[in-house]
Amino acid sequence: MAPFIPQGIINPELTLFFALVLGIGFGYVLEQAGFSSARKLAGVFYGYDFVVLRVFFTAGITAMTGILFLSYLGWLDMDFVFVNPTFLYSAIVGGAIMGFGFIMGGYCPGTSIVAAVTGKVDALVFTLGMLLGIFVFGHFYHQFESLYTGHFLGNIFVYDSLGISRPWFALILAVVALLAFAITQMIEDRVNGTSPELIKARPSYILPSMLLIAALFVFLFLPEERRSNLREARPAEMLAAMQSGDAYISTHRVILEVVQDRDQLILIDTRSEAEYQRFTLPGALNIEPAEILQRRWRPIMKQDQRTKVFFGNGNSRATEAYMAAARAGYSNVVMMQGGLNRMFDELFVDTEMPDTTAYNLQDRSNARFLLSARNFFLEGGLADREEDARPKIRAPEESEVIPVIGGC
Repeated sequence: MAPFIPQGIINPELTLFFALVLGIGFGYVLEQAGFSSARKLAGVFYGYDFVVLRVFFTAGITAMTGILFLSYLGWLDMDFVFVNPTFLYSAIVGGAIMGFGFIMGGYCPGTSIVAAVTGKVDALVFTLGMLLGIFVFGHFYHQFESLYTGHFLGNIFVYDSLGISRPWFALILAVVALLAFAITQMIEDRVNGTSPELIKARPSYILPSMLLIAALFVFLFLPEERRSNLREARPAEMLAAMQSGDAYISTHRVILEVVQDRDQLILIDTRSEAEYQRFTLPGALNIEPAEILQRRWRPIMKQDQRTKVFFGNGNSRATEAYMAAARAGYSNVVMMQGGLNRMFDELFVDTEMPDTTAYNLQDRSNARFLLSARNFFLEGGLADREEDARPKIRAPEESEVIPVIGGC
């Protein structure tokens, strides 16, 4: 349903209704394409009918191209797209079983349901066998678990394994698909003895093929960051947030996060790597202002449930990082007011024993809090903790990793 629900075009409460409509439409398309015929589906293995290959290639290329451009325009958030994890052993065994069943029965799980709905007896038998297999696997899962979860490779992508960029992989895959269309059509015509007159009467697909290649070729040269997107904040909104103080978080709040070992903030050190290596706050990431908009930091910057806190020695570098992130449309981003200099002044310079006779209770409470925090740092409270006691955020690798949905 993306990108219609996130952009407010479709009411989220109607998700199941539209899912039903799309499901019916998908089944109708499969039926019209002839995917309810076991003979037609098995034809790809015998060389007389390659419609299955061409339809699936068309669907894959169309979805891939749409995902590329919708994601680039900001209309599709790829962080919410599920990516199937790869377990090598189960993938090999499962692929072999499915391939053997496909060539013997003429159906895959989805097409067997479509054919069964139309009343085909062989599809009904195939569906019953599939349900029996599901039952056996579920009942004896513990016996199959070592195979099912064997050799876990993570959420890998073909282009990462090949060591090429995502746009180049998309272009190469489109070219391979078009070549497959042409080659399989020639094989099909030769096996079926198609007359030259019928071949000449077919419509030409050269123009749409060239448009597809041109679109993917253009994508190779698009800048890494688009100039604007739907979530981009306007300058007036950013100025209002800074003037009202909403763009800032107090050093007291950050100190409380560290002392009480909470996990509500993502601390981002905007100083140089050398300064970061010399000293930083516990659990902080090092992202300099010029790196904020890099693709590899997007999964962290898009964590809406946690507040991202930029800090430096003072306010200047944190302000640069904040303005870049806020302008790009990232939510829950703030700056630590005064930076590390102010935090150290409050903890180690200005903190005194609270005056128990002072009239202002807030001042007395603040002094007690800062005194307790100073003692915590000076007495090695951080060192006493186990290294993995506080959840850490791992910085992503340099390579670009953008999830895409898979599966049949």
